[in-house]
Amino acid sequence: MTTLPTRKLGDLEVSALGLGCMGLSFGLGPATEHNEAVALIRAAVERGVTFFDTAEVYGPFVNESVVGEALAPFRDQVVIATKFGFALEPGAPTGGLNSRPDHIRKAVEGSLSRLGVETIDLLYQHRVDPEVPIEDVAGTVRDLIAEGKVKAFGLSEAGVSTIRRAHAVQPVAALQSEYSLWWREPEAEILPTLEDLGIGFVPFSPLGKGFLTGAIKADETFDKGDFRSTLPRFQSENRDANQALLDLVQAFARQKGATPAQIALAWLLARSPSIIPIPGTTKLHRLEENLGAVAVELTADDVEALNTASATLQVTGDRYAPAQQKMIDR
Repeated sequence: MTTLPTRKLGDLEVSALGLGCMGLSFGLGPATEHNEAVALIRAAVERGVTFFDTAEVYGPFVNESVVGEALAPFRDQVVIATKFGFALEPGAPTGGLNSRPDHIRKAVEGSLSRLGVETIDLLYQHRVDPEVPIEDVAGTVRDLIAEGKVKAFGLSEAGVSTIRRAHAVQPVAALQSEYSLWWREPEAEILPTLEDLGIGFVPFSPLGKGFLTGAIKADETFDKGDFRSTLPRFQSENRDANQALLDLVQAFARQKGATPAQIALAWLLARSPSIIPIPGTTKLHRLEENLGAVAVELTADDVEALNTASATLQVTGDRYAPAQQKMIDR
């Protein structure tokens, strides 16, 4: 079994790169066949990954079961993160939020059962619920930690005020939000706040939902089950406009003898020792490629050159459709 460098999220020690498991069951077209998904997750463990990300809404529910089955033989070697916060009851509004304390407790019981664990290592609020004070959410998770059902508390796509208010009630171990060379907004306020409070940062979509790999063709069409088909940034005219950023990453990759994906991940790893990206994939060769990023050394000058060059490029297109944009806490 291979080992990877490790980093800390609060008291949790995890591999410097995790595995985002969503796409195995949800969001990227047809779900990966069950046994293949289990095999991919176990292959990640064999290659040193100890940090796995899922959520009850992925499926819904299916992904947690896949992750739980895959990781059962390695339970004491891995950290599993899952999330609550969506209203998934029959008749609930599609995409509706629910972080009421009673709903959090119900969600946690379901996640524990599907994952087949006694304790959730890292429990995120998936999206901030404007109808429920964050103090009530943090207090509920604090109680669940005291009861031994959860080890650590996380937030996803939360703004600075929410992070600080939550952290005052129950220390936040991790914030999960989108961050990559393609989406650098967290640098303005989020990253300084996390550094100030000692909170780890878990970037999802660190490869720009595949764009930064260079594998998406100019004339690519996405399956209707692939959520990228609804994202403004992936409309063909916006992909054309954003090609300059990909060209930049590809040029750096050639200089370093690496792939564009490895450069994008190495850049994140070099930004801060508190950053743990969670690229997702359904393919073993992509998993191995991504993990190769830990061996790509970017100097401070390399990082600055990437920062400066990418900052001059205007990324075109919103990252979400309007309804999803509204769920981003500010």
